[in-house]
Amino acid sequence: MLEVRALEIPDVLEITPRKFGDERGFFSETFNRERLRASGVDKDWMQDNQSYSAEAFTLRGLHYQEPPFAQDKLVRVLRGKILDVAVDIRLKSPTYGKWVALELSAESFNQILVPVGFAHGFVTLVPHTEVFYKVSAPYSGQHDRSIRFDDPDFAIEWPLGGRQPILSTKDEAAPHLRDIESPFVYEA
Repeated sequence: MLEVRALEIPDVLEITPRKFGDERGFFSETFNRERLRASGVDKDWMQDNQSYSAEAFTLRGLHYQEPPFAQDKLVRVLRGKILDVAVDIRLKSPTYGKWVALELSAESFNQILVPVGFAHGFVTLVPHTEVFYKVSAPYSGQHDRSIRFDDPDFAIEWPLGGRQPILSTKDEAAPHLRDIESPFVYEA
C-alpha cells in the first residue's frame, strides 16, 4: 500500500510506502509498478541513481535533462535528511517559475515524484546523507542542464542558516531561468 499526496504544485507528489516492523526491524515495498499505476503514477523507470554527500549543506541542483532524455524522478533518502525542491519550468504552466519543497529523510520514509518539466535539486541537512532515485530516462551529458539554485526569480528558501552551500563547479556556473529556453510546454 502506498500513500500518495499532491503537493502545492499538484503534479509533484509525495509518496510514502507502508512499513511493517517488529523487534528485528522492518520490511517495506518501496517500489511497486502496479500499485503506483493504481495511484495514477504510470512511469517507465529505467535507471537507478544513488548519491552520497559527506557534509551537511551540500546542494545539488537545480538539474534537468532536455528531451528526448527528459526524466521523471522518484527520490528517497536512504540515510540522513534533505530538503528536496522541484521548480516548474514548463512554459505556459500556471505555476511556471514556482517551486515546491519537501523534506525527505530516512526516518520519515517518504519519497517525492518530480515529473518531466521540472528542475530538481536538494540540499543535505545533515552529514553523511545518501539519496536514491529512479529516473525514467538514462543520463545524457549532451542533454544535461542546470539552473542557478539561488535564482532571485525563484527565491527558494534553502535552509542554509546563513552558510554558503557546497556546490559543484557546474552548479556554481549555472544560468538563471530567464537566460535559458525551456524545452518544456505545459499541457493541461
